[in-house]
Amino acid sequence: MQRINKNVVLGLLTLTSSVFLLFQLYYYKYYLSPRNGAVFPKIKGNKAGQDGSRWHVVKKFISLMSSHNIPVHLIDPLLLGLIDTDLKQLRTSPDSSHSECRYLCARRDFTTFAVLDKAWKLEVGLFRAAERVGFQWLKLQSKDPRLEGMDDLSGMEIPLHYIFRLAAHAIHLVVFYERSGNYLWHGQLRLKRHMDRKFVPFRKLPFGRYPGAYDKLELISVSMDGLTVQIPKEPSQFLEERSHSRFIECRYREARSFFQLYPDDVSLDSVEFRKKAKALLHLASLTLNSLGVRFWLSSGTCLGWYRQCNIIPYSKDVDLGIFIQDYQPDIIPAFQKAGLPLKHKFGKVEDSLELSFQGEDEVKLDIFFFYEEDDHVWNGGTQAKSGKKFKYLFPKFTLCWTEFVELKVRVPCETLHYIEANYGKEWKIPVKMWDWKNSPPNVQPNGIWPINEWEEVIQLY
Repeated sequence: MQRINKNVVLGLLTLTSSVFLLFQLYYYKYYLSPRNGAVFPKIKGNKAGQDGSRWHVVKKFISLMSSHNIPVHLIDPLLLGLIDTDLKQLRTSPDSSHSECRYLCARRDFTTFAVLDKAWKLEVGLFRAAERVGFQWLKLQSKDPRLEGMDDLSGMEIPLHYIFRLAAHAIHLVVFYERSGNYLWHGQLRLKRHMDRKFVPFRKLPFGRYPGAYDKLELISVSMDGLTVQIPKEPSQFLEERSHSRFIECRYREARSFFQLYPDDVSLDSVEFRKKAKALLHLASLTLNSLGVRFWLSSGTCLGWYRQCNIIPYSKDVDLGIFIQDYQPDIIPAFQKAGLPLKHKFGKVEDSLELSFQGEDEVKLDIFFFYEEDDHVWNGGTQAKSGKKFKYLFPKFTLCWTEFVELKVRVPCETLHYIEANYGKEWKIPVKMWDWKNSPPNVQPNGIWPINEWEEVIQLY
């Protein structure tokens, strides 16, 4: 009886060894064989198969795009964060000496790439080739929001996102478009009712929850994990941009309705003012950006953007906001160097600072500095002849990008609350007679500057 059991055991061991040997030969032939172009990196740990499949999917995707001459670049936040720590080494020497898969085998459900719309080729052959190598794919598109004006509400749909899925891993391809403000934009990732929501964990995708805006990218090629991949030249800078990239469109449909009720002023004076105000805004943006100072459209300029997608012709100035923590002493000299002399300086850095610069003719640039309290933010105002101080209260807000007069510029994300705080619930109705001391619903007295401080806090030029 014991002899029979030993024979059975020996037979089972032989069968098991044969099956395992056949599996190894099959795996080598179809995944690791040089004839299939696979150079698989050595992987440590007990999840080598799962980690390796991620590398294999990325390799197939890059090969697919390369074979169709479509340049894609890696924008995956997780991977760029890992790459950034080793960037100097990756730039100076290839990683062929490393046997371990250090980046593309990191645990994740998807890998994110980007492509510029000019380089994207919508050809049937690409998707057929994707299917031949095992990919399932999904296209997400929406109406083109890059409106030329209120008379051109384009209904044409454009591709925004693609998902290429193979086995348990997915590639998220984000399509970037160049906007007239000389920057890059991607759209929101919206699922339609008929789409399979189990296809990929859409809520976890790092791009697409909101539209995003970025400066134009400079790319470099790096070799990692045996693959050559294009990445942003400064990964840390790109990741920082991503954290503040949310973009909101101007409300062209609402603006068109506004002008149906209140026809636009197209007089020569209004056209000339808007032209000068636009040039002033572009110059102010260039100056502050060169200093790395964040700013946003404030007061009447913000109202014009939100209500009518244009500069209010009777406002006679351009208004910007800056958080006081972003103040730099170089601001005044930089504007003066740009040809904008200081018109007045009210307040001081510690309290109610306000700067005004003289632009062309009577068009001026007003910069209001905002101070943060526990439950609100505020900016100050000063009456030069009396020394009276005023405070304008706003609910706390965050900053988003938008496009205004062909410029990528920030506005409060919570724009309606910001507008209503400054102009009340009737903000849709134009008011040409505006008293800065009494008209705003959020203004309140804030004391009087001591006479012995007037020389410092009330400076007129």
